[in-house]
Amino acid sequence: MMDNKITKKSKSSQKRLLIIDDEENMRHMLSSLLDKSGYRVDTASDGAEALEKVDRTLYDFILCDLKMPNMNGMEFFETARDKLWATTVIMMSAYGNIDTAVEAMKKGAYDFISKPFKPDEVLLTLKKAEERESLKRENLWLKERIRKIQENYCFGSMVSKSNAMLDVFKLAEKVSQYNTTVLIYGDSGTGKELIARGIHFAGQRAKKPLVPVNCGSIPENLLESELFGYKKGAFTGADGDRKGLFEEADGGTIFLDEIGELPLSLQVKLLRVLQENEIRAVGDSKTKKIDVRVIAATAKDLEEEVNKGIFREDLFFRLSVLPIKLPPLSRRPEDIPLLCQHFIDRFNISLEKGIKGITPAAMSLLLTHSWPGNVRELENMIERAVVLAEDTILLPEHFPPELGAESDTDHVDDLFEGYSLKAAQKILEKKMIIRSLKATAGNRTKAARMLEISHPSLLSKIKTYNISI
Repeated sequence: MMDNKITKKSKSSQKRLLIIDDEENMRHMLSSLLDKSGYRVDTASDGAEALEKVDRTLYDFILCDLKMPNMNGMEFFETARDKLWATTVIMMSAYGNIDTAVEAMKKGAYDFISKPFKPDEVLLTLKKAEERESLKRENLWLKERIRKIQENYCFGSMVSKSNAMLDVFKLAEKVSQYNTTVLIYGDSGTGKELIARGIHFAGQRAKKPLVPVNCGSIPENLLESELFGYKKGAFTGADGDRKGLFEEADGGTIFLDEIGELPLSLQVKLLRVLQENEIRAVGDSKTKKIDVRVIAATAKDLEEEVNKGIFREDLFFRLSVLPIKLPPLSRRPEDIPLLCQHFIDRFNISLEKGIKGITPAAMSLLLTHSWPGNVRELENMIERAVVLAEDTILLPEHFPPELGAESDTDHVDDLFEGYSLKAAQKILEKKMIIRSLKATAGNRTKAARMLEISHPSLLSKIKTYNISI
């Protein structure tokens, strides 16, 4: 049925509203007004009757008078508060009860209306309350969306949206559920230790120790005793027994970074650990059983090291049961904006700053840099920029002067001739389009998103610049 003023909503879509007031005329007036405005209205003459109704019905809104016999509005609100978690409560008060109404708001009521009031005041207050509820729902939806995005783009403390890294995350997630030995390849700064940590903490050993060891940073004459421990008197200065890092990791994981730096003499002993699950401390005649998962990492090509006779072939095969290769940052530029925001959020907390983002000009420099130091280099640059920034936006001048240089054969002087900004812009634009198409394996839709331009605009520029990728 159509009313002259409004269209009646279906009962399922109507908001449920409870009016609590001891004055019958007030209940009647509000019921008539709000029913015509599309609400499903119930009434109660005091707090005690209202308690019975909220036990049976979940209300979207409650209009509650403060001064009532038997149980007043404040008593009702305090008694029923645990049941009203999904309900917006608006108090109605005479002029002399405003302090009580404010006290109710401090305890969780949304607002109050002073009596006497005009009908429009009630409708306006309810409209504001509905808008607030809509914003709350939208915020919850956004938070859930962000959570799902983070789940899809995260592994441990790493974030990425490039296909190459998402494949790495999927593999690492599967690997984490087994005790298989893992060998992680990647250039310096690509996040090898972060992947190792993610594997450890996503698996069944998460509550046990993760012990990281940099095989290249410990002197060769000390490395054996560091890894396997020693007995008292084993060498000068060994005044007592000492556990090695393998024993400290018992039940958990040991991460052997820069495994390619391990001396040949220790490669034999590590192979025995992997084969027999036992260690022998320096100076001890007995072996000890251990339960340790081994994750190793290297920036070297171990197969080449094997061919050179620098790395044992049998150990290589033992370590690389499940190899994981991390791509350099230069091959996944689509991750740079995501990583920048990730680091900005982190440094905003640790440095107590309020950086909101990066200007397009600064982001363009970041996207064209060659990143020899990979993600670690990007992290350091963002930290520097956050420290230097005096406003809430990171500008090009907050980054090092060399930022944006591709390589020795790709300096600005090699790219641009003369002084024309228009010509330079076209050269850079073409270069960025080619870079994005390579990064997305020719997927023009994804490339357009990375470049932050429309798909038709990208197609037009590809034709203009005669790009054949």
